[in-house]
Amino acid sequence: MQLTTVESSMIYAVGYDPENRTLEVVFNSGEKYQYYDVPQEEYEGLMAADSKGRYMRAYIIDEYDWAPVKRWRR
Repeated sequence: MQLTTVESSMIYAVGYDPENRTLEVVFNSGEKYQYYDVPQEEYEGLMAADSKGRYMRAYIIDEYDWAPVKRWRR
């Protein structure tokens, strides 16, 4: 999955697989998570949000099933 770095105090990079509807988020802490069955509109909303962290907390975290992925190394 291709990841795009973003301007955020909470998030380092975001990727999305529209075929599997999987959102992947790398947090600035280095933790990496996948969120499942996420509509593409939700990914687009995250990428367009002025505050990506606020968007994640309001619309993604605790709203979709998720799993941690191997820790990200920059």
